[in-house]
Amino acid sequence: MPQSGDERLVDLEARLEREDPRFARALRSGRPARPREYRRTGAWWGLALGVAVLGSGIALAQGLLIAAGLVVVGMSAQLVDPDPSRLGRQGPRRR
Repeated sequence: MPQSGDERLVDLEARLEREDPRFARALRSGRPARPREYRRTGAWWGLALGVAVLGSGIALAQGLLIAAGLVVVGMSAQLVDPDPSRLGRQGPRRR
């Protein structure tokens, strides 16, 4: 039995509320915010922190700080980069 358009919209609204409540609330109020996929402020702060720790480790010649900085930079760079599983593969363009 196919769903009506209203039921599909209610399902979509419920799923959006579960996945990104901040975006759903902002959309309801008429002042939309960026969806979660485009909010990367925390990742940029983590990247800056990792570079600072890495630089401190190099300046102080401390291997543990260098390793920690590299790990934090790697994790943050992964978060800044768009999720490759959502991008979908696009083949070469044909003219």
